[in-house]
Parts: sequence; structure tokens; C-alpha cells
Amino acid sequence: MTPRPSRPPASIYVAGLFAMGYTEFYIFLIPLYALSLGMSAGEVGMLVGGRSLLAVFLSIHVGVLMDRLGTRRVTLFFVWTAMAMAPIFPLVPWFWPLLLLQVVNGGALSFAWSGSQTLIAQLAEGDAEYIGRFSFFARIGSTVAPIIVGAAWDWGGAWPSYLVGVAWGAVLTIALLRAPEADNATTDEPGPRRPASFRARDVLPRFPDYVRCFALMAIPAVATTMAIIFLRTATNGVQSSLYVVYLNGVGLNGTSIGILFAAIEIASGLGSLFAGRALRLGDPQRTMLSGTVLSIVLICLTPFLGGIFLLLLMAQAARGWLQGVVQPVMFSVQAKAVEQYRQGSVVGLRQTMNRLAAIVIPPAMGAIADRWGAGQSFVILGSLLLLLSAPVALITRRAARSASAQNAEPRLAD
Repeated sequence: MTPRPSRPPASIYVAGLFAMGYTEFYIFLIPLYALSLGMSAGEVGMLVGGRSLLAVFLSIHVGVLMDRLGTRRVTLFFVWTAMAMAPIFPLVPWFWPLLLLQVVNGGALSFAWSGSQTLIAQLAEGDAEYIGRFSFFARIGSTVAPIIVGAAWDWGGAWPSYLVGVAWGAVLTIALLRAPEADNATTDEPGPRRPASFRARDVLPRFPDYVRCFALMAIPAVATTMAIIFLRTATNGVQSSLYVVYLNGVGLNGTSIGILFAAIEIASGLGSLFAGRALRLGDPQRTMLSGTVLSIVLICLTPFLGGIFLLLLMAQAARGWLQGVVQPVMFSVQAKAVEQYRQGSVVGLRQTMNRLAAIVIPPAMGAIADRWGAGQSFVILGSLLLLLSAPVALITRRAARSASAQNAEPRLAD
């Protein structure tokens, strides 16, 4: 039996809370600031979407830099970048400069969150229970941050809100500084590898790094998790767009919709605490797939629940719990599938696939809803996603066989 890794320090859980909250902080704040400047809905949408632009193209490059230069070191750079840019926002009331600022700041926030995920994967050595605790604290951050920034905005507007963002980043800095840098053992050197020194050419992405990262998808376990990320992003996209349109159409007010959104966050946080036990009770590949398929079914049952709030709340709670279980299991499977010195690369690949899906899926959903209506679109999208789950099941079976064969090798040797 493989010995369990040593317990990660408490500071890494604090980092998870503030890293996730750091992202949610600015996601919530930019629409308020843009609307206060009199910008149109289209301009607000471009500002919100602009935060993902750099993450699509540079997540792999930044992940490789984490492997090469040290995860904590690179993560701190992006935390400090976001802190330095926060006070600039209230000084920029024009759309195009604000969009540029949002693109750069959004990239920094995304990479800081990626670095925190990479660090827990390295320190926990892929242990699902520790990763689940990290996810639980991250959910606390995503829940608390909008409340704090909303209060700051109501109290004083843009300046105090963005200055609170600086203070938030400072707490994240302290948490990361108190967390250890992971030792990345290479295949060539028997001992721990010391991070390389920064060179000017490290700023530019390298094509071979991207090739090596995408080649990781030849590993069945990595391929499975990337496919499941696509399906998960699709269900999240349904909730953030079509789900809201449908609920508004059946007469639910903003408070009721907000409660439904809060329910899935709370349930997801609780579900993440169960991930370690779920990993011990069943095959992780099948756990990921079955949890994701059930999540698809639950979101697509929405029009059949008759607009009854209690039923909608129960469906949201069940879906949130399933997603909370699946996410740490997925991160654990990925972390164990690749070497310690490639954790940043696999997280970068994961973020790239996530952002690509987030860009492609919402327009497709909107086109379907415009053609067939909100209610029928749930059935159409559900059928499509369940159909896409079939090839994922084949990859899952292959990954499960591969994992069983690897686990059997030490026993045969004995």
C-alpha cells in the first residue's frame, strides 16, 4: 500500500480560500464599476469576457514556468501583479484602456489561482482528501468575496472596493509565503530539483512546451479528466445562462435565483469533503464519469420540475454535492497520472481546456435557445451532452484498466 503523503500546512488552505476569492472578487466588481461609468451591456459583457483571453493562450506556458522556476515563486509574481494593478482601475474611466487592464489583470488572477491548485497537488501528492479540503476552503472564498466587495462598493464605490482587493492579495501573499515550495523530483535526477533561475527568454512561450503538454492527453487518466472538464463546463454554462433565463421566465425573482446559486456553492463545498472517502470506496474514473452524468441529468430536468422552488433547490443541492465530490477526485487523478515535476503543465492544460470550453459553449447554447426556446433547449442540450458522454465512458474504461494494471505490477513483483 502506498504511504500517505504528509499533511499539507494549514497555510495552503488559507491560500486556496484567498486565491479563489481573489478571482471572484474582481469578477463581481468589474460589472458594477463599468455600469457606474455608464457603459452599455455589450461593453460590460466584453469586459467580463476579456479576463479569460490570456488564460486561453498562456495557461500552458505559465504552468510550464511553474514546473521550471518553482510554483510558489511564479504564483507570487501574479498575485503581486494583480495587487499593483488594482488601484489603477478607479483611475481608468474609458472602455478600451479598461478592457486592456481587465485582460492583463484577469490573466494574473487566473494564473494565481492555477498556481494555488498546482501547489496543493504537489504538496498533497494527489491525495484526494487533502485536495478536497483545499476545494472546501476555496468555496468559502468564492462565497465570501462577493459579499465583502458588495459591502465595500455600497459603502464607498470604486476606490475602497479596489483597495480591499489590495488587502486581499496581501493576505494571500502571507499565506503563500508560509507555505513551502514543493520539491519537484525529475526522472533524470534522483534527488529534489532546485528551481531554475529566471532568464529573459522564459517570458516567451515555447512551441515544444505546448506540444509536450498536449501530449499528456495520450495518458488515459489525463484524457478522461479533460473530457469531463468539458462536460462540467457545459453544465456550468447552462446554469449561468439558459438556467437563469428559464427561471426568470417562470416567475422566480432575483432573490430566489440567488438562493439557488448559493445552494449549489454550499453543497459543492460540502461534497468536496467527501472526495477522499469516495476515492477509497470506488474506482475514481467511474466516480468522475457517473457524478458528471448525474449532474447533466439534474440540470436538464429543470423544465420538468414545474417551477416549484423546493424541487429546484433540491436539484441544485444534489448537483452541487456531486460536482463537489468529482472536482477533487479529478484533480487527484490528474496529479497522480503525471510526474511531480509536471504538475504545473497538467494544471495549465486543464485551465486551457476549461477556458476554451467556456468560450465555445455559451454561444452554442444561445443559438439553440433562440431556435427552440428555453424549455426545450434543456432536453436538446441534455441529450447532446449525454451522447458526448458515451466516448468518455470508453476512455474511462481504458483508464481504469491502465490504473489496475499499474497497481498490480508491485504485487506481481513481490
